Amino acid sequence: MKRMKVFTGAVLAGISIGLGGLAFLSVESKTLGAALFTVGLFTVCTFGLNLFTGKVCYVFENDRGFALNLPLMWLGNLVGTGLTALCAGAARAAAALSEKAAALCRTKLDDSLVSLFFLGVLCNIFIYIAVEGYKSNPHEAGKYLSLFFGVTVFILCGTEHCVADMFYFWMAGAWSGSAVVRVLVITAGNAVGGVLFPLARSFQNR
Repeated sequence: MKRMKVFTGAVLAGISIGLGGLAFLSVESKTLGAALFTVGLFTVCTFGLNLFTGKVCYVFENDRGFALNLPLMWLGNLVGTGLTALCAGAARAAAALSEKAAALCRTKLDDSLVSLFFLGVLCNIFIYIAVEGYKSNPHEAGKYLSLFFGVTVFILCGTEHCVADMFYFWMAGAWSGSAVVRVLVITAGNAVGGVLFPLARSFQNR
């Protein structure tokens, strides 16, 4: 039952990030799209959902069971983003959304694995700033500014978020062996980036 709850929370998180991706694809302005994408992480943090890229930041602060649940969260995120893409793909704007998603996917498929890894590292440094700021900032406005800046800037900088990329590959119908490898490499980069700041802060505070 506990694992099913973890998985359900992860599916909902994937749906949420898919909604953010949908907002990003629906507007012409990249800056506005990046700002609107914040709805995904806002929903995840507000409802306490299980987003792999957010949870991995705290893997060394929790027990072995938490770490073992991370792959389950990743799979749930994959399912959730697929469900969002399935709904969007049945709507009237599906062709336009798929075309924009395909352009994003081509960039990822043409990039090197080394580049994708380090873009994943950078992305999750921003994600840690966002989720930790939301979690620990004593000022109400500061919590939401953390989410806004963390998400908006990671998109504008062109970094790689594995769960967002899942949605784009679903939306474009572009899954392939190469796509899977790239998402896994980005996932590894996100994991490394997610623990860099927490470990450095832990060392600093000793």
